[in-house]
Amino acid sequence: MTAAEATPTLTIVDHADTAFFGHPKGLAYLAFTEAWERFSYYGMQTLLVLYMVQYLLLPGHIERIALFDAFRTLPLYRGLDGQPLASAIFGTYAACVYLTPIAGGFIADRLLGKRLTVLAGAIIMALGHFLMAFELSFLFALLCLIIGCGCLKGNLASQVGALYGPADLRRADAFQIYYLGINAGVIISSPIVGTLGQNVGWHWGFGAAGVGMLISLCIYIAGQKYLPADHFRAQRKSAASAAPREPMTRRDWLALAAVVLLIPVMAVAIVPNNQIFNAYLTWGDEHFDLQFFGWRFLSSYLITIDSIVSVSFLLIVSLFFRWYGKHWREPDELTKIIIGSLFSIGGALCLFMAAATTPAGHKISMVWPMMFELSNSIGFALTLPVSLALFARLAPRALNATVLGLYYLAFFGANALVGWVGGFYSTMPTTLFWLMHAGFAAASGAVFLLFKLFLAKRLMGAPEPGVDPLRT
Repeated sequence: MTAAEATPTLTIVDHADTAFFGHPKGLAYLAFTEAWERFSYYGMQTLLVLYMVQYLLLPGHIERIALFDAFRTLPLYRGLDGQPLASAIFGTYAACVYLTPIAGGFIADRLLGKRLTVLAGAIIMALGHFLMAFELSFLFALLCLIIGCGCLKGNLASQVGALYGPADLRRADAFQIYYLGINAGVIISSPIVGTLGQNVGWHWGFGAAGVGMLISLCIYIAGQKYLPADHFRAQRKSAASAAPREPMTRRDWLALAAVVLLIPVMAVAIVPNNQIFNAYLTWGDEHFDLQFFGWRFLSSYLITIDSIVSVSFLLIVSLFFRWYGKHWREPDELTKIIIGSLFSIGGALCLFMAAATTPAGHKISMVWPMMFELSNSIGFALTLPVSLALFARLAPRALNATVLGLYYLAFFGANALVGWVGGFYSTMPTTLFWLMHAGFAAASGAVFLLFKLFLAKRLMGAPEPGVDPLRT
């Protein structure tokens, strides 16, 4: 029995709870908390590059940003202007958002517990969104969002895994639902935040993102009694806190080795998908035929289209493998990720063909972007939820939140690359720009294949015959 289970004053999760579509009630609160947090985060991120390129970094506005002259002397931004500068800032911001969860996980595991860390992060993020409504506080707003996301990300995801017992077969489905919450938040964010930002005023859009963050905070507070107990806090209140933590086993160390080896490969694999929020959005705003039966829709709606297609294929892929698993042996995690890499290559090649086949001076038909969305979303569904569930399964209990924070290092590396590579959009032929992204997907897929062939069994162990590794 763990210290948390032995402490009656703290909430203990009923692992047999099936009140939320066969899952514990706590999953509903976590999923909706994440949905509104993602509404605010992705709504702001959808506007960020367009806001910088079309408004903030133009003469007459850039001078109003506090401390920006000193900021531009940093090596990453020195000599950059316009779209390359916006891409570099976006890349730094998006990368740091995925770096700080490591610190957030450590704070939760060792200092405050997951609940207080998430609450602090939500408050700081809400402050950051409202600060985005003012040109003067732009850099301070980004800093608040980076710190707040660091407190939230890994700690929310780790609470999802803690809702289930070690042998509970519902865990993989729970992460699928959790990802559905993420994408649901993104779907509704662009029509609301994007429309306000592009049609009414940039600062109205950022203010709407702040309201979404406050809703997320209220949902999380309301669901406290249904969430997993903080083991750290339980240990402090229990006599068991004097006992040493469980030592790391050989399997724990092997699992950490697998995590470290997979992180940089995943970073490269994620680049084609994450470029959607940077150069793809700028390219679409300038060159896509954004007409639908005579109505011109906003470029920020491209993010809504992406989210709708992504959600659809998360469901389709999940249902497909449920059906497949009843008839044949379901592929393991690495095999699914390798297949996903092939679809990611196909998606980037669709953008290459869009640039290669559209005559100069003509708008790009939405047929090519939609083909990209279909192929890329299948690749997304075969990569992101699978890898997150794998990390959650491998994470040692004593370092659960920290290891899930390490998972986001892949996104740190990916977004740093997205910002750096996105700067080439203004100077590189568009055909080569998207062909380069297909190369990222191909290179990472090849490494995943080599990893599976030569290292997977040694580092992670083979799953038991007939057992789906994601559902154990």
